[in-house]
Amino acid sequence: MEIKIEVIEKLYNNLEGKVKERLEEAIEKIVAIKKKGGKLVVVTGSGPNVHEGVTTLIAELINKGIVDGVSTSSAVIAHEMAGSLEKVKRFDGVRFGFKREKLPLDGIFEVAIMDEDYLNQIKKEITIDEELLKRMLAADGKIIIKVAGNVAYPTGLRTEKLAKEIESIAKRNSLPLEEVAGTGADIHTMIGAGFRKKIPVLVSVPQLIGGGAVGLAIGDSISLTERTRRMAKMLSSAEIIIESALALSQEIHDGPFELTTGHGIWADWQGEKTYSLKEKTIVRIDLDPNLEKAWQMERKTGIVAEAIDKGLPKTKVTKVPFRMEMSGFSRLPHSIPLIGDIGEIWPIIAYRVAKELNINLGFISYKQTLPEGMEMREWIVKNVKAVNREKIYQQLK
Repeated sequence: MEIKIEVIEKLYNNLEGKVKERLEEAIEKIVAIKKKGGKLVVVTGSGPNVHEGVTTLIAELINKGIVDGVSTSSAVIAHEMAGSLEKVKRFDGVRFGFKREKLPLDGIFEVAIMDEDYLNQIKKEITIDEELLKRMLAADGKIIIKVAGNVAYPTGLRTEKLAKEIESIAKRNSLPLEEVAGTGADIHTMIGAGFRKKIPVLVSVPQLIGGGAVGLAIGDSISLTERTRRMAKMLSSAEIIIESALALSQEIHDGPFELTTGHGIWADWQGEKTYSLKEKTIVRIDLDPNLEKAWQMERKTGIVAEAIDKGLPKTKVTKVPFRMEMSGFSRLPHSIPLIGDIGEIWPIIAYRVAKELNINLGFISYKQTLPEGMEMREWIVKNVKAVNREKIYQQLK
């Protein structure tokens, strides 16, 4: 995809002054760490990161050696297994003939708009009712772009069935499912790029509840203890961590092997390997202004730490609606909050860091509501392919 510098500059110029200052600080630290050979790990949330093209951008940053590890959700893995974004037709499921109680709340059903090659690939793996598929495609409805492999026929069904098959392979080889899936994934997905560059792309324990059967298969592929240890090893290796549109980050800020904000004290007490976030730079991209309030209050008064010290509820003491991750993040000495849209902030970070490191990017994301963002989403639909089952078995051989 063409990188339009003028669009990135416009995104930057539209940011508030305080956000610009923090962004400059974050970029400067990322560049300095990468220049001396340090590691950058990204911790992503679910849907928005896929919709805004951020997961595809992170895959590009993996391929270019900028990102060295990823923590994500099982929902994101499910979407990447199906190609990240896809076109679907949404139609009235009740009028079509499905039972109302079997449909989602809005009564809408979805069918995937696929090319012939993808359809033929799916036909080799699962039984498809071709007459039903034709009727769905002919039904009156609206065609949109959305996260792939979700509730559209037959791509969602195929993804869930493939996940259960990959689960058995993962168990036999004592590997996380997402690593095995990466062996057949597109290079423009995080799992595909991670496999090729031999870096970890892991689902965190709090983020296992997504992607339907994919989440269950990921959760069952290795034990929770093994998953948590792998996560701790990855986070321990990083000098800088970027959190992107993330709701559940307890494993980072309250993990069983982390000493500064987490419960790692007892693991350390019993001789287990632990790590600390104390000297790490944590950059959090978040839309919630309450994060900024909590962070500022802690910097000025130490009120969050004081509430913990007194055993008092942080929400009542600070008068700020607290999410769990705000507590740990606010108390970390090198945390940097970026209150803004990931669709605006990520392309600025990626472009500026790559430029400083003399790296040419082959893809960049744009805010999805911009014309360039709409073009980007069409590019992902066309170019980022679903996991190839045959490649997984070839790699295993």
